[in-house]
Amino acid sequence: MKRSMLMLAMLAALGLSACDKPTVVNVPAPAPVPGPAGPTGATGQTGQTGSTGATGETGGQGMTGATGKTGDSGSTVIVVPPAEPSR
Repeated sequence: MKRSMLMLAMLAALGLSACDKPTVVNVPAPAPVPGPAGPTGATGQTGQTGSTGATGETGGQGMTGATGKTGDSGSTVIVVPPAEPSR
């Protein structure tokens, strides 16, 4: 009984895998064709260009910061990134 069930299952798997599956081909739609050109629009007026505005003043020089102190020789700083929050 066990062998006949096993043989039946193997035969069913073989039979189902042998089925021909049709290939679906999607045909793209044709691109629309543009129509004829319309009439040319009216020409715009020729005007004068406006004058250029005045140039602004240059800002003053800012203050320079104080020089920092030098570090201790032989010391190493290790920066540990923060742990990622648990989700």
